[in-house]
Amino acid sequence: MGNDVTDADHFFTIEERERIRAAVAATEGRTSGEIATMVVAASDSYREAETLGAVLVSGLLAVIAAVLSHHVTIWSYVPMVALLFFPARLLFRHVPRLKLPLVGRRRLVETVRERAVQAFYEQGLYRTREETGILIFISILERKVWILGDRGINAQIPPGYWLGHAEKLARGLRDGKACDALCSVITSCADDLARLFPRRADDLNELGDEVRG
Repeated sequence: MGNDVTDADHFFTIEERERIRAAVAATEGRTSGEIATMVVAASDSYREAETLGAVLVSGLLAVIAAVLSHHVTIWSYVPMVALLFFPARLLFRHVPRLKLPLVGRRRLVETVRERAVQAFYEQGLYRTREETGILIFISILERKVWILGDRGINAQIPPGYWLGHAEKLARGLRDGKACDALCSVITSCADDLARLFPRRADDLNELGDEVRG
C-alpha cells in the first residue's frame, strides 16, 4: 500500500493480509515460536502537538489578517487568535501528520515502544506455553516498528536481533512496500526460530495468524 494510507483497517489490502497470514503460518509450521502482527493508525493522539500547532497557525493567520487590514492592535489580534484557534486545531486533528514536526523524535520512539509493550500484554502474547510469543508492531502515523519477543525467545537470541528486523521493516514502510517488507521479516526469522525452537509434535497455534489492529 502507499504511504498516504493512515487507516489501520485499510493499510493492507485483503490480498496483502492473506500474504502476511500465509507467511506467519509457514514460519510457525517450522517452529514453536508464535508470531503475531499488529498495525495501528497511531500510537498516541499527541494532543500537546495538536494544541501547539493550533496556537502557532492561528497566531500566524491573525498576524497576516491584521497586517492586510491595516488594523494591528492587541484588541483585534487576541480575539482573532481565539476565533481561529478551534478551526486550526480541527485541521491538526483531521490531518495528524501535521503534528509530527512538533513532536520530538525521542517522544515518538518512546511512545511507539510503550504502545507496543501495552499491545503485547493486551493481546496475550505472554501466555504462550513456552514463552515464545513474538509481536511485530507497526504504527502507521509515525512510520515506526517495534518487535517484541517473550522471555523464552529473548533468552536465546543475541542483543539487537529484533532491532535489525525492525529497521528493515521500517524502511519498507517508508518506501511504500510494507507488505513485502513484513513478509520478508517474517520469513527471515523462520530459520533462526526453527533452529532454536523447533516445532513440537503437539504444537498448537496459540495466537492465530491474521493481522491484528
